[in-house]
Amino acid sequence: QTLKIGQEAVNLANALKSDNKAQGSWGEMILERILQDSGLREGKEYQSQVTLYEHSNEGRKRRAPDIIIYLPDNKQLIIDAKVSLVHYEQYVNAGTDAERTSALKAHILSVRTHVKNLSKKNYESLEGINSLDFVFIFMPIEASFMLTLQYQPQLFQEAYDQQIVLVSPTTLMTTLQTVSSIWRYQKQNLNAEKIAAEAGGLYDQFVLFLEAITQIGYQLDKTTESYQLAKKRLYEGKGNLFRRAENLRSLGAKTKRNMDSSIDDYDHDE
Repeated sequence: QTLKIGQEAVNLANALKSDNKAQGSWGEMILERILQDSGLREGKEYQSQVTLYEHSNEGRKRRAPDIIIYLPDNKQLIIDAKVSLVHYEQYVNAGTDAERTSALKAHILSVRTHVKNLSKKNYESLEGINSLDFVFIFMPIEASFMLTLQYQPQLFQEAYDQQIVLVSPTTLMTTLQTVSSIWRYQKQNLNAEKIAAEAGGLYDQFVLFLEAITQIGYQLDKTTESYQLAKKRLYEGKGNLFRRAENLRSLGAKTKRNMDSSIDDYDHDE
């Protein structure tokens, strides 16, 4: 897929010639495709074309980073997709070695100038940016990225020292997939914390349930004791209620029912 994107990029660069606006729009389209394939969700793990403001001695400046990537712990990455492809297109279509060399130098100078200008934007001081790790300069044509580092390898370190990283479709996709994995692990850790909290709550509730069951058992025991005492008073002793009631019937009291003399195997003929 990366090779296909690279070939499409070369073909389009040839067609666009020196139209900076069209090339920029195309670069943003390639960037959006990579973001969609990375597993990150727009509006959740990243946002595009966000308007932010910087407070400086010169007043309140408006900035519009192409992409803001959100990381756990309230950190961010910014992706800039406005690198020029004009001189690279001239390099690809150069008719002579001299033209090719001149275009290559102009291309590398263009990238270096973009790095320098980007470092002056102070994205880390923008409202809403809490902890900016790096700003990525996205070069949508893999070959232009490789060409730049091949002939000017120190440029990568120069940019890195200013917290700017040059990325191609391949390296950016790898980075974004890593970010996606970090978010996935973060969610798993949050779920683990929730599970631990639920387990603690469940244990506490279980203890309360055992206490309630124990209390019910205690009350049942007390009820049983009261029941046994009532039965003794009903059936036992010389003047128990059962015997007296039976004596009334034997003396001729008019009744419609007979007591069950077999309750709990008590001997009521004593």
